[in-house]
Amino acid sequence: MLKQLIRAIALRTGRLRGLYCKLCSPNGEEYARYLRRHGSLYSLGEHCSILSSAMITDPAYTRIGNNVRISTCALIGHDGSVQMLNRAYGKKLDSVGKIDIRDNVYIGYHAIVLPNVTIGPNAIVAAGAVVTRDVAEGDIVAGVPAKPIGRVENLVKRLERRNQSYPWMELIEQRQGTYDPQLEPELCRLRVDYFYGDERSLTAG
Repeated sequence: MLKQLIRAIALRTGRLRGLYCKLCSPNGEEYARYLRRHGSLYSLGEHCSILSSAMITDPAYTRIGNNVRISTCALIGHDGSVQMLNRAYGKKLDSVGKIDIRDNVYIGYHAIVLPNVTIGPNAIVAAGAVVTRDVAEGDIVAGVPAKPIGRVENLVKRLERRNQSYPWMELIEQRQGTYDPQLEPELCRLRVDYFYGDERSLTAG
C-alpha cells in the first residue's frame, strides 16, 4: 500500500523521487515515463527505457529520441573542471554542451557520455565506453575513448544466425514484450541446459 501511494505521488507530481526509486524499484519503461513528465529533459521520445540508476547531470541540454535504452551509465553535460580553472587562473569560463541521442540507441552499463556528443541513430555504445565524440549512424563503439568496432546491421545478422541454434526461440516468439514472468522459468531452464548440460555429470561428481 505504501509503495503504491509513493508511486502514485511520484508519477503524478514528480515529488518523492528518492523514495520512489528506492522503494518502488521502477523498471526502465516506467522510469522513462517518470522522466518524460518530471525529468526536465529537453525532450524524450516514445518506447524508451531508462534505468533509475542512470545519471543525467544536465537534463535541460539532453535530447533523447524514440526506442532508446539507457543502462546504468552517466550522461554528463558539463565540464566540472571549469570552477577550479576559473579560481586558479582568475578567469570566468564556461564549458557545457548538449547530449543528443537519436532514435534506436542503446547505451551500456557504466558507459560515460561527455558533452557535445550526438549518438546515432541506430547505434550502440558498449559497456564501459567513454564517448568523447559523435557516434555515427549504425556504429557500435567501445573503449576509452570510444571508437567504432562494428556495425549494428552486421550484429543483427550474427544474432539471427546464432539464434537458429537456440532451443528456446519458440518461447521468445511467444513472449509479449521483453520479459514475461510466466515464461521466464522455462526460458532459464532451457538456457542452463544449453550452456551447461554436458557438464552436469562432471560437477555432480
